[in-house]
Amino acid sequence: MKQEQPLNQETLRYPQPRVGLQRQAAWKRLLATIVVVSGAIIFLIPLLWMISSSLKPEYQIFAVPPQLIPNPPRWENYLEALTYVPFGRYTINTTIITIITIIGHLLSCTVVAYGFARLRAPGRDALFLVVLATMMLPYPVTMVPLYILFSSIGWVNTYLPLTVPAFFGQAFYIFLLRQFFLTIPYDLEDAARIDGANLAQLIWYVMLPLTLPALATVAIFTFQATWNDFLPPLIYLNDQSLYTITLGLSFFRSTFNVNWAYLMAASLTTMLPVVLVFLIAQRFFLEGITLTGMKG
Repeated sequence: MKQEQPLNQETLRYPQPRVGLQRQAAWKRLLATIVVVSGAIIFLIPLLWMISSSLKPEYQIFAVPPQLIPNPPRWENYLEALTYVPFGRYTINTTIITIITIIGHLLSCTVVAYGFARLRAPGRDALFLVVLATMMLPYPVTMVPLYILFSSIGWVNTYLPLTVPAFFGQAFYIFLLRQFFLTIPYDLEDAARIDGANLAQLIWYVMLPLTLPALATVAIFTFQATWNDFLPPLIYLNDQSLYTITLGLSFFRSTFNVNWAYLMAASLTTMLPVVLVFLIAQRFFLEGITLTGMKG
């Protein structure tokens, strides 16, 4: 029977390096936390100043020294800012465009991505590379040709140039969904085909429920991009009754000679839907980014 060695001064020294490593790791975590919190505070300062300015009289915004807390807070800035310009109409217009664009991207990108991920055809990979290559074309390159095209068919001053292209897919979303489809086992499709499912049923009943995180990611990206889009509505919309929120903010600045308190209040109000949508769907969004390999 093996006897245990008695504890001596040398054996007591062995745990010390482990304790030292634990302390070093704790200091590293503390330092990382301080850096992250400091960075978050730096990025939040403009937002806090924006909130503060939206509740101030205009003379307090440019006061020296700066005054962070409004005294007194003017909550009526929000009501007056949203009343002077028809932001209700602009919000409805933007919501209509956003919903149609989300539906178009989800339908078209899902079908195209499934084809690139699952269907076997000659030249499939080469065609996929062509689709990805379109991501390298900046919007100003296609801006003039698209305007000439849409003007020739009478689509200018309508929502059609802003919504119809969504039903023809978007390269980044196609890539995102394709990467997700590649993670789904083929056995599920084989089982569905054995049960008699056709291609449409296979996509609708088998693939789509499994791709909810990726679809939520596409929907959030599309919502954020469409809601904040400025240049295409500026190019194609002429009537003020068709304006989107971004055009409304620009019109607000030119009309009211930049009342900064009202502008901050209107900007915060238009930003709230994007924040709420992200908070509601962030679980699916983060899962979709992780599973498609897009995390940095």
